[in-house]
Amino acid sequence: MNNQNNIQRLVVLGAGESGVGTALLAKAKGYDVFVSDFGKITDKYTSILAEAGLAFEEEQHTEALILNADVVVKSPGIPDAVPIVKKIVSKRIPVISEIEFAVKYTKASVVGITGSNGKTTTTMLTGHVLSSGMEGVTMAGNIGDSFAKAVLDDQTNTFVLELSSFQLDGVEDFCPKIAILTNLSPDHLDRYEYSYDKYIAAKFRLIKNQTHNDYFIYDADDKDIQNYLKKHKPKAQCFPFSLEKELEQGVFIKNNHIVISMNNEQDIIISESSLSLKGRHNTKNAMAAAMSARLIGIRKQTIRESLTNFQGVEHRLEMVLKINNVQYINDSKATNVNATYFALEAVKTPVVWIVGGVDKGNDYSELYKLVNEKVKAIICLGVDNSRIVASFENCVDTIVETQSMQEAVKIAYALGERNDTVLLSPCCASFDLFKNYEDRGDQFKTAVHKL
Repeated sequence: MNNQNNIQRLVVLGAGESGVGTALLAKAKGYDVFVSDFGKITDKYTSILAEAGLAFEEEQHTEALILNADVVVKSPGIPDAVPIVKKIVSKRIPVISEIEFAVKYTKASVVGITGSNGKTTTTMLTGHVLSSGMEGVTMAGNIGDSFAKAVLDDQTNTFVLELSSFQLDGVEDFCPKIAILTNLSPDHLDRYEYSYDKYIAAKFRLIKNQTHNDYFIYDADDKDIQNYLKKHKPKAQCFPFSLEKELEQGVFIKNNHIVISMNNEQDIIISESSLSLKGRHNTKNAMAAAMSARLIGIRKQTIRESLTNFQGVEHRLEMVLKINNVQYINDSKATNVNATYFALEAVKTPVVWIVGGVDKGNDYSELYKLVNEKVKAIICLGVDNSRIVASFENCVDTIVETQSMQEAVKIAYALGERNDTVLLSPCCASFDLFKNYEDRGDQFKTAVHKL
């Protein structure tokens, strides 16, 4: 504790959306705040920091200004293994996440959503359904504003938070009223010492502080979730969802309708064919959103209407354009194998597949069957495409390597025939050739519109 009037010094590592939101909230709550980013801070955030009168540095970590902290809030993108974090830990300075810091300053209830895939869609669906039935709902976290900034704005009764495993790594006391786990598949293993078990444990930190007064919604068809729950019984009330079986308590499909069963009553919510989002995985996302809305007390009619009129998520199976009867689809948000699996499964025509980027230790074997069945040509879009070429050269006759989105789209245009689909579903992170997956998706859409 610093002596100066007992004001606590809080250091924020990383000046992206999460870090800057934390810094603004911490200043408002009376901390002495310092922000340090090892990279370059974007103009947008330097001007916000300067305007707020916050001390910050970029392209360096000055130890003298960091190691005198009472508490450090580390942005989710920074691994525990970086030297400055190790030094902070060795000095026994607490390192927490933004959500752990921010939740102390709100009385709003929280719906926390995580999973390897589908969490953005489920977050937006849940936010849409809840907003249709009540006032004061805010979506934040990995989507839109940071949680900390949304807490500072303080307009909220219910937060719907999209949470990555990185955000959950720093959780000690954070406890959502409703927790949703969409599914599990290997992702970001480079951050978890290539251990799938460690990654799964990070996801389950979402429910670690829940009690019998809280709710846990999860995919009952997911074997990895089931295996974990056999060994670790949740304290919360469980409301699973399933496409495969009828459940005593939870959400399932009966006669092609989504049905919610709770308190010994079955409520028919909506027919699968009426959902605005198509595909089996989207039915599951809708089930999770409907269950959370029902637990909060939203009327069935409101849930039905909002699941019918929801518009979908940019960069996730986004229909861009049809040219010469070839459909172009932007699925840039598919940064892992499981997301691409869903995309290939959802497309019903022959596919020209644009794939590649920063490989996070992907195992492509689960895609072989779908690629054999559906993919007629692969266009690799990455700095190093060797693993993709090696993985799929026996599945597909045509594999082309490119280094730019414009070139990739031009080649796709040349290869695509009537009734084909050109699918950008990269399976990988975007940082080798693009700023982020949004930039990659935007470049794809721009190139398609120029054809």
